[in-house]
Amino acid sequence: MAEWVHEIELVPAFHDMDVMEIVWHGHYVKYMEIARCALLACLDYDFPQMRASGYAWPIVDMRLKYVRPASFGQRIAVRCEIVEWESRLKINYLIRDVQTGSKLTSAYTIQVAVDMASQQMQYVCPPVLWERLGVPPC
Repeated sequence: MAEWVHEIELVPAFHDMDVMEIVWHGHYVKYMEIARCALLACLDYDFPQMRASGYAWPIVDMRLKYVRPASFGQRIAVRCEIVEWESRLKINYLIRDVQTGSKLTSAYTIQVAVDMASQQMQYVCPPVLWERLGVPPC
């Protein structure tokens, strides 16, 4: 669904550069986090709302594929899309150069719901996520 997709644009800061004068690989995770928070905020289920609903959503798996480096002053777009939500929350990411459209990095994260009171992982996403996504539960 279109509302499960969000894109942000940013320009890497000087302090994000490494000694080779490209964005240090760890900062891509920060860019993904910014985009994920923006997407979840659009669904009114950002981290404060998750906590208020009684669930923590830790990332349990992450994969990044670096294709081309980003550099200082380069405008980049970070697109994220929710692709799974039944038993876990999987979000795909595409980081690309705004000017050329060329792919810089692709990635995904997987989050699971953990009941904050019991500290138990949930094997089915809680109804609050389904409500925020606007889909009926299975």
